[in-house]
Amino acid sequence: MPSLPQPSPPALEHSQAVCAAISHEIAGCGGWISFARFMEIALHAPGLGYYSSGLDKFGAGGDFVTAPEMSALFGQSIAAQAAQVLRLTGGDILEVGAGSGKLALDLMLELARRDALPPRYCILELSADLRQRQRARIGCEAPHLLPRFSWLDTLPQHFSGLVLGNEVLDAMPAHLVTWRAGRVFERGVAMQDGRFLWRERPLSGGELLRQAQALPPAGFVSGDIAYTSEINLAAQGFMRSLGRMLEQGMILMLDYGFGASEYYHPQRGAGTLMCHYRHQAHDDPFFLPGLQDLTAHVDFSAVAQAATGAGLTLSGYASQANFLINCGLTELLARTSPEDPAAYLPLVAQVQKLMSPAEMGELFKAIALSRNMQETPLGFSRGDRSHTLPLPITQI
Repeated sequence: MPSLPQPSPPALEHSQAVCAAISHEIAGCGGWISFARFMEIALHAPGLGYYSSGLDKFGAGGDFVTAPEMSALFGQSIAAQAAQVLRLTGGDILEVGAGSGKLALDLMLELARRDALPPRYCILELSADLRQRQRARIGCEAPHLLPRFSWLDTLPQHFSGLVLGNEVLDAMPAHLVTWRAGRVFERGVAMQDGRFLWRERPLSGGELLRQAQALPPAGFVSGDIAYTSEINLAAQGFMRSLGRMLEQGMILMLDYGFGASEYYHPQRGAGTLMCHYRHQAHDDPFFLPGLQDLTAHVDFSAVAQAATGAGLTLSGYASQANFLINCGLTELLARTSPEDPAAYLPLVAQVQKLMSPAEMGELFKAIALSRNMQETPLGFSRGDRSHTLPLPITQI
């Protein structure tokens, strides 16, 4: 793709190693793998995948900027929600996929300011490289808080407190499904002449077919017109695991996506799969595997269904803008005087990106699933849209 920046020789060599691993997998599986498997290797293969290697991923020098990297106000706002959960449970915080560690750092510094620190801040991070970066960042910028942090290899059996994930679900491997002429196909990856290419196979049974037949496209796709989208079984399974683990408290996930009726809209027939490379978005997942991020928007109806099926309660669903306002973002901004433009104006620009419908405010959502929590979560006290999450899949 000539419009995108060219990788350095070492980076290109790394991508070639990832391609070799995927090619080996395809050959070992009879010439075809699901896209979910392709995505799993490209993103998460130990030592090779995008998130498992030492590549710079976050911020200006990486491939994308997340909300915590954009502004400390994001983590400071979430701290208000965390403080409520910690007060009600006396528990800990567990962050899944902590990225650069910026969210954990900002959140804990704000909790310290509120005198509401948890006994422990656990981070479930599978990437050894990211673990090292997180530990180094916290140790450098808040060494007094480092003893409260611990890094986990797996989910604990039991947990009470706040479980937090920011842009975690969108990076979980998703299956690609095509509805056409009354049939359902899975879109996978094959090889020809040394190149990856798309190849479809009809679905004849299993959980993927069952869910596909229950989703909106099964009702509005007709004739030879094809409709392709994603079904993320991995994200659903992960939410069920969190539900089984949580004894008391709340799971808070922030990500971009929609409810099922909007996700599988007739006008969204090419799906939501996107690739991010050097701050440019495109739609070719076969471009430099291992050097770019692959994501699919989150179906929050499926997330809610999976979690409630594990015994949790859907406690809130709102736009990121509403959630941050409810958590006191504007009050946090008011800590800085407008009479100090050098400090104030950059914060205003950050708030604009976090809250504007044209930026992150509307596309990004916050969803809360809870167990044994009596109070309405602070972040969903106004503007809650839980009623917009119809659950089309009767049982997961």
